[in-house]
Amino acid sequence: MLLTSVRTVGDAAIFTSTVALGLATRRSRSAILWPIFYEIGCRSMPVILITGGFIGMVLAVQSFDQLAAIGLQSRLGSVVNVSLVKELGPVLAATMLAGRVGSAMAAEIGTMKVTEQIDALQALGANPVMFLVCPRFLACVLLIPALTLLADGIGMLSGWYLSVQVLGISSHLYWFYSDSYITSLDIISGVIKSIFFGGAIALVACHRGFHCSSGAEGVGRAATEAFVCSFILVLAMDFLLGVFFIQLQHLLPSLRSPLL
Repeated sequence: MLLTSVRTVGDAAIFTSTVALGLATRRSRSAILWPIFYEIGCRSMPVILITGGFIGMVLAVQSFDQLAAIGLQSRLGSVVNVSLVKELGPVLAATMLAGRVGSAMAAEIGTMKVTEQIDALQALGANPVMFLVCPRFLACVLLIPALTLLADGIGMLSGWYLSVQVLGISSHLYWFYSDSYITSLDIISGVIKSIFFGGAIALVACHRGFHCSSGAEGVGRAATEAFVCSFILVLAMDFLLGVFFIQLQHLLPSLRSPLL
């Protein structure tokens, strides 16, 4: 078990270095990139909009009673929006990307491995990592910040709608306290986190696809492993990056200033 884990980690490190070398030495062709960008970016937007909207409303409902008990319900906007921008927006977008895109990538590449299409690419002189992995890695890294900001925005609006129209919070106070508590570092840290999440999801999914075992069962297992490993990695990275940005905020107090 331990030997298998060490071997998997070592193989993943070699795979990551191969992708980094491919990105540094060659450019992916636009004819390959655009369809992948469309699949990962445009087709992920509906699920991001729906889940982001519900998360904003859930945060408002769950936080309202707690704040009302101590007479601070007028600050509901700050709780909802800071939670979205710093933590839930990036993690939510990454989870949706891992579930919808990561699993599909692992299954697609795994199927190509099982049907020997990857071997055929190598026989034709093409580099499978450059042809299959680098475009998907670029798409995940470049597009997940936009998906994260989209989840943040729709979550803020849905939280505002529920807070103002249903819970009776003043719209002015909702946005006033949101503006008072959200700092520029909160937004920047959320975007930077999402970039790390996107890269990790692409690497894990493609790695599991390249190491898929034979048969339909192997493809299904690769897709499942891609989602589970990506999700655990996202949570671990969220913790580590969260600690890093808190320490950075202590070292540079000027970053605590409100956004506007």
